[in-house]
Amino acid sequence: MPPLDTTTLSSLDGAVPTPTYDRSRVRTGIVHIGVGGFHRAHQAMYVDRLLEQGKAEEWGICGVGVLPSDRRMAEVMAAQDGLYTLVVKHSDGTLEPRVVGSIVEYLLAPDDPEAVIEKLASESTRIVTLTVTEGGYNFSPVTGEFDATAPDVVADLQPGAVPTTTFGLVTEALARRRQRGLAPFTVATCDNIQGNGDVARRSFTAFARLRDPELGEWMEREVPFPNSMVDRITPATTDEDREELRQNFGIDDGWPVVCEPFTQWVLEDRFGLGRPPLEDAGVQVVEDVEPYELMKLRLLNAGHQGLAYLGHLAGYRLVHDAAQDPLFQQFLLGYMEEEATPTLQPVPGIDLDHYRRDLIARFGNPAIRDTLARLAFDGSERLPKWLLPVIRQNLATGGEVRRSILVVAGWARYCEAVDEEGQPVDIADRRRDRLMANASRQRDEPLAFIADRELFGDLVDDERFTSLYREALASLHERGARATLTAAVEDS
Repeated sequence: MPPLDTTTLSSLDGAVPTPTYDRSRVRTGIVHIGVGGFHRAHQAMYVDRLLEQGKAEEWGICGVGVLPSDRRMAEVMAAQDGLYTLVVKHSDGTLEPRVVGSIVEYLLAPDDPEAVIEKLASESTRIVTLTVTEGGYNFSPVTGEFDATAPDVVADLQPGAVPTTTFGLVTEALARRRQRGLAPFTVATCDNIQGNGDVARRSFTAFARLRDPELGEWMEREVPFPNSMVDRITPATTDEDREELRQNFGIDDGWPVVCEPFTQWVLEDRFGLGRPPLEDAGVQVVEDVEPYELMKLRLLNAGHQGLAYLGHLAGYRLVHDAAQDPLFQQFLLGYMEEEATPTLQPVPGIDLDHYRRDLIARFGNPAIRDTLARLAFDGSERLPKWLLPVIRQNLATGGEVRRSILVVAGWARYCEAVDEEGQPVDIADRRRDRLMANASRQRDEPLAFIADRELFGDLVDDERFTSLYREALASLHERGARATLTAAVEDS
């Protein structure tokens, strides 16, 4: 069968929706940095919806890859004219494909950084969006300070350096717009970080100040950084997904995207040069994102962390297998109801009881086949932002913390890099060596893992925390994850 591209669209199975809008008329108003599965299942999908309604011809997307590892995406985007298939996988096994056409251009910064900078600096670019992962903002999870010593940041700040980082590319583009008398674009992050717009503002302006204090001050005053909350479970694409698409729908797609039916985007209405009418595509445009993002980060994302580490130790490898286990369901619901929810603000328009139970059903969707390894990736960037705030708040108020602390102990046990059957565990984390070194000492020094103040701050000084942590870690070592979870559920 011919590969997916503009010339083969008309020959596709008529049951597969394809763009009905004229892509040749779509102009790029959005530049997105970090084109991966999530962006293509989420933001690009919303823009595609608007294009189908005839409402966003000036808001097409130019994708940008910043890392050398983005080369494959660049090759696929070039071969397929930016087209890809989004396959929604329902829990009953139903597949719902659609070819998405909202990405109409793609640039790879390592090959041509000047082209990327000029695209960003172009007057037509009004919004720059980001999915660069939680760790891509280069700040301490405890202090929130920008790391000016990171080697790639240091290199980008050298006089005359050709930018290689997102910070360098965006800052240079904004400097050129300022010199040319053009208003700055809006920088909108779509990463899972509390106050993600505020975090992006601190990181980008910190970098800019290191380059030019006056430029940094200008960016602080003039560049909008709206906050957002994003949600759609999007596992990594597998060869099985590609073959399934070929067999069922006759589509030869080099990099399709699979996702769950649920999707949510809550976006602060703070844009300097206009925006697409995203509310017409199902986006919740609000004045204050914080209640929604706390709900998602502390219920869904922190819940995922419990599944990732304790589920792996209990012998599971796929998310839905662990999430369908009644023991894990009881544990997660207990965490959500007794520990996470008391730390939340009222969430307008959301029934939290329904939301919590819907999460368990979403986690258990067998069609998604998401892996626990994906959820466990980069725990040192995720767990301190998603789970530790729940623990800190409950410690301060005398609230329940036992399940949260068990998840932390599960992470520590996981980082010993060997499971309960003696099999090796691949620790995929940018702080891998340090985590493993700390975990390797904890059978003799039970607090060795949480003594890392860069990750845990002063929690190691809290007697209630350390007492429960010691108890949980000892149980994981002596009785294993399942027995420890059973005891935690029964005790509650």
